[in-house]
Amino acid sequence: MRVGVLTGGGDCPGLNAVIRAAVRKGIQQHGDEFVGFLEGWRGVLDNNTMPLTLETTSGILHLGGTILRTSRTNVRKIEGGLDACMKTFKANKLDALIAIGGDDTQSVSNALIEKGLQVVGVPKTIDNDLSGTDACFGFDTAVSIATEAVDRLHSTAESHNRVIVCEVMGRDAGWIAITTGIAGGADAILVPEKPIDLDHVCKLITHRREHGKKFSIVVVAEGAKLPSGGNATYGDKVDSFGHARLSGIGQALADAIEEKTGYETRSVNLGHTQRGGTPTAYDRMLATRYGAAAIDLVHAGNFGRLVVLRGTQITNIPLADAIAKTRTVDEGLLELAASLEPKV
Repeated sequence: MRVGVLTGGGDCPGLNAVIRAAVRKGIQQHGDEFVGFLEGWRGVLDNNTMPLTLETTSGILHLGGTILRTSRTNVRKIEGGLDACMKTFKANKLDALIAIGGDDTQSVSNALIEKGLQVVGVPKTIDNDLSGTDACFGFDTAVSIATEAVDRLHSTAESHNRVIVCEVMGRDAGWIAITTGIAGGADAILVPEKPIDLDHVCKLITHRREHGKKFSIVVVAEGAKLPSGGNATYGDKVDSFGHARLSGIGQALADAIEEKTGYETRSVNLGHTQRGGTPTAYDRMLATRYGAAAIDLVHAGNFGRLVVLRGTQITNIPLADAIAKTRTVDEGLLELAASLEPKV
């Protein structure tokens, strides 16, 4: 078979491992040919490709980012975009496409499936918020990086008797924030699932001071709602999928905490450091399993599906189901975080 592969949306540790696994298994087990589209759906629109062979995918397992590069291109908002994609697939004589991406990327996949394209999806988002799967590759790496950062922030916060607010990724779901916060021993963890209660946060910090701890760490997801309501954003522009660029909740919160408590407060925004660099062993393994499962679905003729992790097993679900809603932090984890706070 002749199979196309693309990576869309934000880059993510483990993307190269997915590409490598699908290509290696496809070529060595089935004699497939692979065409890689560069820069996500933009590459499909422009018919910008590269060959994916055993040679071009050798030595990429441990690399961060994606050899195919990526973009946030929404072909549904481009006049004739979907038809142009179909023409590109026909011109390349493709039998199937493996689309690696989150809900935005897969929303385009779903639109093309409805036009008859044979697509298999692989879930990708470090936010870990794609519905139907227990884990997305890249999340473990992001949490590992964020937790190490929080460990380091403890040192400087204690040395200066400061409060430090650490802003992590998480637009609509607080999986990174809550996992990092619990693993890193944060005094307060703030997520999009619950409105920020500034009074409660300040009471927690004050309680720590009154009981001998002269510093505090607060972990906040970028998508957590400001006390005044709404998100902190960088400018007014939105991307092609309608998303504003989130940034600044950490600094806004630090300013409010310092004003309310009188304690010196600083903020740190981890930003793209969370999604860059070498993937963890767990993410390499999960991504490899996803890539191999994706090519299996292609040869089974089981299109319109997304490979997912359920417990310890790789299975698949209708792709449309995965993008129907956001997977938010479950109540059990929220309760765990709350149970670790003192009563104030």
